[in-house]
Amino acid sequence: MAWVARLVLPALFAAAIEVGGSLGAAPHQPFARSLDAPAVALLLAGAAVLLARWRFPVAVLAAAAVLLLGYLAAGYPYGPVFVPFVFALVSALLLGHRRPAWALAGLTYLGLVTVTWWRLGPPSSWLLSGAAAWLLVILTVGELARTRRERLARERRSRADAAARVATEERLRIARDLHDVLAHHVSLINVQAGTALHLLDERPELAREALTAIKASSKEVLVELRTMLGVLRRVDEDAPRSPTAGLAGLDELAERVRGSGLAVTVRRAGAARTLPAAVDTAAFRIAQEALTNVHRHAGPATATVLVDYTGADLVVQVDDDGRGPNPPPDQRGDDRNGDGNGIPGMRERAAALGGRLWTGARPGGGFRVRAELPTPPERDRRSATS
Repeated sequence: MAWVARLVLPALFAAAIEVGGSLGAAPHQPFARSLDAPAVALLLAGAAVLLARWRFPVAVLAAAAVLLLGYLAAGYPYGPVFVPFVFALVSALLLGHRRPAWALAGLTYLGLVTVTWWRLGPPSSWLLSGAAAWLLVILTVGELARTRRERLARERRSRADAAARVATEERLRIARDLHDVLAHHVSLINVQAGTALHLLDERPELAREALTAIKASSKEVLVELRTMLGVLRRVDEDAPRSPTAGLAGLDELAERVRGSGLAVTVRRAGAARTLPAAVDTAAFRIAQEALTNVHRHAGPATATVLVDYTGADLVVQVDDDGRGPNPPPDQRGDDRNGDGNGIPGMRERAAALGGRLWTGARPGGGFRVRAELPTPPERDRRSATS
């Protein structure tokens, strides 16, 4: 029913005002012709063209002007015959057709002056200035309405663009989290499964340990995936959910990686401090992805994770003494060369926080991943959240 209010009601309103007002004004204008069928037809035609004003605004404005001048030139009485022209003029301005609207308004004014001169003699100066003033008022109202309409449209587009950016950033964040979780746990599961198959007959007790590790890793990845899916669905579930990943879980992460056969040492420098949630999560995920890459690509190696709180920036550095960034030809295209998703994902995490990430060969052999993540002072975080 919106189209009725938008198209039909204004046309019906204009027709009623025109015909009713002209019938009331005719007895007071003895010099004018009486309203006959052609006069009513011209009045109704002026209202009818308004039905197309949103689709053909300039053509409707021109038609309304011609019908108006034709009605008055035929000698019919003055009255609210200007209503369709006013509707058409404001509609043309609202839709942005400013130059044609102003030009037709000026031509219509000249036409009205000419018709009035021809019918009633030279119009007085107050009549000319009064008509010009009313026309300028209508044009001003139309321009103000157009400006407001355009401003609201810009605000809607801006909100839509902002919502699209937020959705894109959220999709990228979820994609990074999924990659980190799956790459880490599936890599551990793969290695432990290979170990279990190799030792199943000769050392069944070690195979049992490998299978136990597989069970723990698969359970954890299922819990994390369930948590992410719950966030996506935005529903409350009774199933257990793991807390948001952070540096508090770094020792547990190192223990899981050690269970897969990679020797990992965790070192901390400086006093641990409360970190913004985004920094805490990014630091953990970067360390997790770096250890996953060591496990997958470094070969026989040991790894050291350093978390340095001493500077203004939080530093997370993962070193290994493996084969470095140039794997054998049959293993090229992995994350160690930055061709996969791991290193780009880590770099995106750091850049999103205004930080930096370096990856490359380590002095003395091996590979290094170093991230520097800005951490605002505690007072700044309190003021930002208050």
